[in-house]
Amino acid sequence: MKLVSLISSGIDSPVATYLVSKYSERVILLHADTAPFIEREERAVFLKLVEQLRRIISKPLSIYIVPHGIALKVFQENCSRRFTCILCKRMLIRYAESIARKENSIAIVMGDSLGQVASQTLYNIQVIDEVSSIPILRPLIGFDKEEITRIAKKIGTYSYSIAPFKCTATPKTPATKASLDLIKREEEKVDMKSLLEEILSKKEKIEV
Repeated sequence: MKLVSLISSGIDSPVATYLVSKYSERVILLHADTAPFIEREERAVFLKLVEQLRRIISKPLSIYIVPHGIALKVFQENCSRRFTCILCKRMLIRYAESIARKENSIAIVMGDSLGQVASQTLYNIQVIDEVSSIPILRPLIGFDKEEITRIAKKIGTYSYSIAPFKCTATPKTPATKASLDLIKREEEKVDMKSLLEEILSKKEKIEV
């Protein structure tokens, strides 16, 4: 069984990846490089985090890196800012689904835990998941931040995850209860198919 795990340099998604790795013969990591909306140094920290994750998982890892900053720029220029996080997550799932099909993976893994940020309300999760035709697993959905942090410290990823990187595309007042119809109308302002193809054509693959 192979899984595609959406992973950042934050605390949650490396823990989610670790938890599902014991049930998977191979985990394929998908990292969204959000530059220029985050510091360039984030990528180097992320790769160090992955090295630690590989040591604790004791399995080879494949990493895909996509230039997601391209999509964020398009969303900011064409769509309502309050929906940026939801549009972002739906785009991430589009990348993951494409790679899952390429790699014959059966599911996507995300590090969401309920209600920690705007895109993780039940209303928004429902809207986000609609874009995928394959299962999305959220092993941390019922965990609180303290529980997740405890596991991150145990597996050695926490020290990398607390680097002070912050995505500047995050809106000041994000939508917490979006409707699918509204989000689809926002996406109609953009040529999503061409945007997806452009970004996937620029993806990198790294083996660790």
